[in-house]
Amino acid sequence: MKSSHVCRLLAVAFVFSLCVRAAEIKVEDATIADLNTAFKSGALTAERLTEIYLARIAAYDKQGPAINAVITLNPNALAEARALDAERKAGKVRGPLHGIPIVLKDNYNTFDMPTTAGSQLLEGSIPPDDAFVVKKLRAAGAIILAKVNLSEFAAGGGSVSGATDPTIIKAGAIPNGFSSMGLQTLNPHDLSRGPAGSSGGTGAGIAAAFAQFGLGTDTAASVRGPSSANGIVGLKTTHGLLSRSGIVPLALSFDTVGPMGRSVYDVAVALGAMTGVDPTDEATRKGAGKAAQDYTQFLKLGSLKGARIGIARDFMGRNAETDRIIEESIVTLKKLGAEIVDPIKFPDYVLQARQGIFNIVRNAEFKAQIADYLKTLKPGYPLTLDELAARANDPKTGYRSSGKAVGLKYAAATTPAIDDPLYLAAKNTGLPLIKANVQAIFDKYQLDAVLYPTSPQPATLIKPRNEDGGGRSSGGDTGGGSALNLANLSGFPDLVVPAGMTTNGLPVTISLLGTAFSEPKLLGYGYDFEQATHARTLPKTTPVLPADTISY
Repeated sequence: MKSSHVCRLLAVAFVFSLCVRAAEIKVEDATIADLNTAFKSGALTAERLTEIYLARIAAYDKQGPAINAVITLNPNALAEARALDAERKAGKVRGPLHGIPIVLKDNYNTFDMPTTAGSQLLEGSIPPDDAFVVKKLRAAGAIILAKVNLSEFAAGGGSVSGATDPTIIKAGAIPNGFSSMGLQTLNPHDLSRGPAGSSGGTGAGIAAAFAQFGLGTDTAASVRGPSSANGIVGLKTTHGLLSRSGIVPLALSFDTVGPMGRSVYDVAVALGAMTGVDPTDEATRKGAGKAAQDYTQFLKLGSLKGARIGIARDFMGRNAETDRIIEESIVTLKKLGAEIVDPIKFPDYVLQARQGIFNIVRNAEFKAQIADYLKTLKPGYPLTLDELAARANDPKTGYRSSGKAVGLKYAAATTPAIDDPLYLAAKNTGLPLIKANVQAIFDKYQLDAVLYPTSPQPATLIKPRNEDGGGRSSGGDTGGGSALNLANLSGFPDLVVPAGMTTNGLPVTISLLGTAFSEPKLLGYGYDFEQATHARTLPKTTPVLPADTISY
């Protein structure tokens, strides 16, 4: 063979080798678009992808660092993956979620797995049907890989929140990331710290790459707190955009569904698959004509150019590392062409009144709405908040959360009914007041979004030292130091995007708060920022496994 011909062959082989390496990605970094490219090439199947995620769960959830995010694994996951592969081979592809493994916070009803809301009082409870959004995800081809841990009854359901007696407050404290059903979930970035609440299992599980994306619920901070503590993307959606039917309620005036993922792209895909008016959830009528089925169309570089972003400095100043990363993020936004309005300020009376209004509405609604949910279950489970409290405090039950037992008893004894004048005043006068004031900030400064640190400090310790506030929590930080419950009180959307890491290896995120149904703009801004920073980091306790590499 001529030497020139040999050289050409070697050159072709070298280029081919480079191309192969360029088309190699690890599951931890792959977006749903990347996975679909691999599916189309024939290099990846749903079965193999499911095996990759199950292997990561096996290596890291109950062994190794023992993150303990998973409550229940789906025993049929691989069979479902094989069935979806057969569909694909036959030429039927349902869409971008065809064959994508996901996890659900264990307050989403699933007809084939128990739904416990993190409570051993509901252990083994299999609901009659899937939640509305779960049906939509399954129809789109998603594989429910597991149900994951959460702060019990979404933290605020049956808690001592609002109590003033120090003895009650201390007795009702619950470790960050703990439930009587799932026990303690750890933060994969630092095993001494919690995953935040209440969607802590989803936050920790997605950060550790146990699935492609997951669902949380957000009533006060419960998607955004865990997204921040675990360093992932999370979206608290506009109230009414997504159905809550078939989800264990906390307070329907505030409850929202929220996708959580390792990229803005994946969150956008998940969101589009779940939209739609649900006749059994009246709130979704607000979203009629305002929802999209494909939010990826709004993910464009340059989205931030000309966007007016207000900086809410009221929620900074509690942690120097967090503040440093937020300041760096503001510089990045300017470089990307955003018009920064700095600072903007919410009225003091709004900041002071919001937690009291929230507590009154949340507590009263949980008492009534949890009873409505419990009536849908099979016989043998508690039917009311009073019955939950009685069983939790009965020594014969062997209840594993002393703090929650105190919280359920306190709530049962002190919570007003939903016809109480105090509740009606808070709901009918207080909530519209807060919403009008938040909207007025956008109007006054002509803003497209408000930026603030999702959490004013990084993930807190499970067992706090005296100097480390917030380690024990009933949910996300929604007190004076955090802006999070403004989105719930107003019903507005809030997008969380990783922004950087502290010097001791903890994630910090930005939040972008928008007006009602502004998800397209927020996702565009978040995508632009994400692509400029690439700030998400795989936790050091859950590193890449050899099988995680996908070549296509």
